[in-house]
Amino acid sequence: MNAADFLLELRCEEIPARMQAGARADLEKLFRKELDAAGLKPGAITVWSTPRRLALIARDLPLATQAVSEEAKGPRTSAPAQALEGFLRKTGLTKDQLTERDGVWFAITEKPGRATEDVLAAAIPAIIRAFPWPKSQRWGAASIATDALRWVRPLSGIVAILGEDLVECEVGGIRSGYATMGHRFHHSGEITIGGAHDYADKLRACHVIVDHVEREGLVRSQASAAAQAAGLVLVEDEGLVIENAGLTEWPVPLLGRFDEAFLDVPPEVIQLTARVNQKYFICRDANGKLANAFVCTANIAATDGGAAIVDGNRKVLAARLSDARFFWEQDKKKPLAAQAEKLGRITFHEKLGTVADKVARVAKLAEWLASEGIVPNCDPALARQAAELCKADLVTEMVGEFPELQGLMGGYYARAEGLPDAVADAIRDHYKPVGQGDDVPTAPVTVAVALADKLDTLRSFFAIDEKPTGSKDPFALRRAALGIIRLITENDLRMSAGEGDLLAFFADRLKVQQKEAGVRHDLIDAVFALGGEDDLVRLLARVHALQAFVGTEDGTNLLAGYKRAANILKKEEYTPAEAAYAPEPAEAALIAALDAAEPQAEGAVAAEDFTAAMAALASLRAPIDAFFDQVTVNDADANKRASRLGILSRFRAAVHKVADFSRIEG
Repeated sequence: MNAADFLLELRCEEIPARMQAGARADLEKLFRKELDAAGLKPGAITVWSTPRRLALIARDLPLATQAVSEEAKGPRTSAPAQALEGFLRKTGLTKDQLTERDGVWFAITEKPGRATEDVLAAAIPAIIRAFPWPKSQRWGAASIATDALRWVRPLSGIVAILGEDLVECEVGGIRSGYATMGHRFHHSGEITIGGAHDYADKLRACHVIVDHVEREGLVRSQASAAAQAAGLVLVEDEGLVIENAGLTEWPVPLLGRFDEAFLDVPPEVIQLTARVNQKYFICRDANGKLANAFVCTANIAATDGGAAIVDGNRKVLAARLSDARFFWEQDKKKPLAAQAEKLGRITFHEKLGTVADKVARVAKLAEWLASEGIVPNCDPALARQAAELCKADLVTEMVGEFPELQGLMGGYYARAEGLPDAVADAIRDHYKPVGQGDDVPTAPVTVAVALADKLDTLRSFFAIDEKPTGSKDPFALRRAALGIIRLITENDLRMSAGEGDLLAFFADRLKVQQKEAGVRHDLIDAVFALGGEDDLVRLLARVHALQAFVGTEDGTNLLAGYKRAANILKKEEYTPAEAAYAPEPAEAALIAALDAAEPQAEGAVAAEDFTAAMAALASLRAPIDAFFDQVTVNDADANKRASRLGILSRFRAAVHKVADFSRIEG
């Protein structure tokens, strides 16, 4: 047998669920690094995790490393004696052990193969000591030393088996062996593992499902089935699936009920309370409304079907929901305007004042966006009112407990207070869009406040020269810019994107956003390069028309003609001159085409009909092709040359009225 499967299990207590994916990746990376250094190449590698163990199985691992021959080149045989002596000292060889080839000395060292068992015996302690846990600890008497073994929790066992043979190693006083432990509650005593072939099955027999993906599947399917059995629908939450699988070795999802009276609290609060504090799923009824039900994941198959576990979890959840209801009731006692008065105590930025100062700026800007008609059909008074209250929930008890509910809770409090729906909606949604996949508000008051909030953030931080640099963007200005771009373009708002640095910043963000949408960055450059274009809606309309045009045969050929004309004009000294000769037919045809196309393109651009502008350019394709086929631009006659260069200059200028084709690749 030339190869065998290798099993490594590192056992401890309670690896946090959030660390398990990283730990699996780190274990494989460190293991591969050790094997690569020894020249060993395994077959497939599988890594599993549970709350109590990390396990790795390497298939078809060679039983020994290959013998290798290492060659070091030395001095020439004719070199001075000192050179040879230095080479011998370096290699530790004598002259008669060297090999001479083509007048050069070589030191050839034969390295015999090593048993893979020996490689692994050295590699396992190295892997354990190098493991990069986000948080780790020392333990026991040895922990006094700073170089003591560290692990996420005290390491309690190592299983290391190659084929059916134990790989003997020791680290931190823990020796490798064949024995592991089963489920904490369902199995007492040790389990003897034969090797990689029976590891998963022996653990399963002792109520441990070592494959985290299998446990995730069980949580996902059984939680859904538990809800379905009660006539409900589980609210899907993949993060919660992974977390529950990371908290259990034998997952058993169970459905429980809480007091219906708690449903008076906003559903998002109930979901967060259940999810964040207790790791529970929530359920909806057939109409999509939140149900007074939760699904928890037990780590045992209880003899009573889980009744006692559910009851205990219900009591804990009830206590949490009671706290949430208390916050909800207390916060409603004070109107948002009174809450907003506390914003003066919170610093927004040391150079930009308090959150109250920011709110004042946003309110003024939102009112202006409405009154100027930039956000159509928006009541300026409602825009100002919503902006003045949009940050008030930051000082509420509920947002103090759950910061991720900011905005959302403000909307609930505004509605409970009897404020207009448009104001409540704007407070709720003014942070949107957050991220590329988020919805973009369309309600006028919401758009005005959301836009004003993001514009103020950008303008303020640019004013104090706090711009993003490289990968650093501590104030999320890139995200704010993308939010502004989406609010403007998806609501067809006509406004300037800014000047100078701010416009360049928008241009960069626009390229990122449009690239993801399938638009070429060079086409955005071609439109921006014209200058004087700071209306994002108009700019993107031009870019999209340009992309459609350059994808056609006319567009491709016109671009080729443009590049040829531009190259000739770049090489030649051109000074305008009157034609003192009768133009050739191809010249006359291009002049006539330009006479027609120039005003058409100019008029179409003015009317923002960029498709028509591209069509006007397309009419130049055949005449420019014919011009280059039939006319010698660099004619020996200086008058002819100057006149023809003038025609090409006019052609280039006509194209530039639509876009700077010099920026287009291809």
